[in-house]
Amino acid sequence: MKLLTVNFLTCAVKVCKSSAASFPLHFQDAEVEQREMDYNPTFLSNILPRLEWDAIVTVAAELGFTNVPATKPDGNPETEEEQQVMRDLHTLLLETEVVEGKLVCGNCGHEYKIKEGIANFLLPNHLGTPRDVVSSKP
Repeated sequence: MKLLTVNFLTCAVKVCKSSAASFPLHFQDAEVEQREMDYNPTFLSNILPRLEWDAIVTVAAELGFTNVPATKPDGNPETEEEQQVMRDLHTLLLETEVVEGKLVCGNCGHEYKIKEGIANFLLPNHLGTPRDVVSSKP
């Protein structure tokens, strides 16, 4: 699971839908790998406006990445320093993957296991939204 993905996830438990504490989900016992990709500045510039920056900073710090800037870059690097920040973000968001561990909700504490880079968001019946069973028989 790429670090970028966590910025678009929230707890699926019904009682967490209205709680601000359900976002971002927090990594626990995370096994992190770096998988090199071609640098894509256009993708980064286009995705930056869609990111909840405070959540990126929080999750990155929890995983030990402390060089994330406190403010979101504008996506149009003009100086060498700004270009390096964009490359570092590319490494963090697109090349950093959590392959094993858990995502934990800050509101209810529900744990979503991550195995082989895939988080399991299926909920037990008692935590999900009840569904009406419709019979197809007359």
